Amino acid sequence: QVQLVESGGGLVQAGGSLRLSCAASGRTFSRYFMGWFRQAPGKEREFVASIKWSGGSTYYAGSVKGRFTISRDNAKNTVYLQMNSLKPEDTAVYYCVARSFWSSTIPLSPGQYDYWGQGTQVTVSS
Repeated sequence: QVQLVESGGGLVQAGGSLRLSCAASGRTFSRYFMGWFRQAPGKEREFVASIKWSGGSTYYAGSVKGRFTISRDNAKNTVYLQMNSLKPEDTAVYYCVARSFWSSTIPLSPGQYDYWGQGTQVTVSS
């Protein structure tokens, strides 16, 4: 069994920063991509960022590009999401995801990831 455990969520004022962490544990699995999705109340789950585990290529949703940075620590089996210049519209539950099979393109939809964390709440006050 594979577990993805997120941490680092919380309440922050607009313009502030948070760093989310996601530690992968359990049985060894091949990971080709890890990333983050988010879901705000009443809205669909949306892609935030992804990183290719081998090589470190990254991709971001337009709404967060330039403000968020995804990174990984191979030795710690951990992926991070540094979030700067936070806005109230960034308020959501943030989910860590992993994809254990290869893709020639960056997977952008929820169904393209086979492992999910439980989510961590991020609230940005205005």
